[in-house]
Amino acid sequence: METGNTDSLDKTMPEAVPFFNDPAKRSILYQLGAMLLLGLLGYYLLSNTMANLERQSIATGLGFLEKESSFEIGESLISYSAADTYARALVVGVLNTLIVSFIGIILTVILGTFIGVARLSTNWLVSSLAAVYIEVFQDIPVLLQLFFWYAFFYELLPSPRQALTPVAGIFISNRGLVFPVPESHPAHKYMAAAFFGGCLLVYLLRRWARKRQARTGQVFPVLRVSAGILVGFPVIAWWLSGAPAAMDVPALTGFNFEGGVNISPEFSALLLGLVLYTAAFVAEVVRAGIQAVSHGQTEAAMSLGLKSGQVLNLVILPQALRVIIPPLTSQMLNLTKNSSLAVAIGYPDFVSVAGTTINQTGQAIEGIAMMMVVYLFFSLTTSAFMNWYNKKVALVER
Repeated sequence: METGNTDSLDKTMPEAVPFFNDPAKRSILYQLGAMLLLGLLGYYLLSNTMANLERQSIATGLGFLEKESSFEIGESLISYSAADTYARALVVGVLNTLIVSFIGIILTVILGTFIGVARLSTNWLVSSLAAVYIEVFQDIPVLLQLFFWYAFFYELLPSPRQALTPVAGIFISNRGLVFPVPESHPAHKYMAAAFFGGCLLVYLLRRWARKRQARTGQVFPVLRVSAGILVGFPVIAWWLSGAPAAMDVPALTGFNFEGGVNISPEFSALLLGLVLYTAAFVAEVVRAGIQAVSHGQTEAAMSLGLKSGQVLNLVILPQALRVIIPPLTSQMLNLTKNSSLAVAIGYPDFVSVAGTTINQTGQAIEGIAMMMVVYLFFSLTTSAFMNWYNKKVALVER
């Protein structure tokens, strides 16, 4: 009796699968093998590179960053001179790339959204002009557009002595756009602190207004109150600090202007080229996102008495964002990476500064590695922010 039960249990127990016939175990083996081969390849490349550098007496490491750079940079957001280190020069390049990318992304989103909405207009002329813009700027390589705008600013605009003056104190020439700014004063720090404090208050106000509307149905005028806070707080800080009104007005001295702020032709050409090129692709993304929203949503909103602008802002675009954001992220990354073409028109972005550093120090591997790390950081940061925003506006199934 016991023997019979044992035999029946043995028959029901699964037989052991040989190691190489088990897909799970075999996949682990393959992954270990691939990692081993990749490690060996990396070791071979690294050892071969180090041997070649040693043979040519080229020093390695990042010690060169503390040496004097000995070259000037035409534009800088922070103080810089040729007596500063290579590290500071590279920081200047990073900031120049960052400011172009940041301003370019904002202008691209605004312009691309406007063109995308215009492309769907029922007005034939508006729709046709938007279509022509999209086709023209998408089909011309961005590098050629940069060359065009660079030549436009240098060849078609007058010299500083014949500069255009649309408004007193503002000058437009082939040296760039020059305009007056307030003179340095401690009040500006308080104004900046008041503005950021206002931003925090506006964020809290928006959250409160949404909860209040969901609870009571009453709509709070968030837009008008927010505008008043963001403008009023800095004005109050300025007034309490003595209301300084002194201006640093540019003046022609010799062959160029002194004073004020100068936006160079290189910066203008780079920003304009990147924005106009990328906005054409963003416009198509916006158009596709709007068309992805069911037309029944528009009809339902209009049946409630909403005007066309209200339908677009309150019904269509909030739903279209869920379709727009993923491809929009790719276009933002493209704009940031395309900013590396600035070297072609002489704008001192990070690639240009790093290239000069490589030429002077011979640290090609370190220089290229830093370029890769910087652009990787920009891309990952942008992607992380857009992914967070994408999750925030995504529909949540309950």
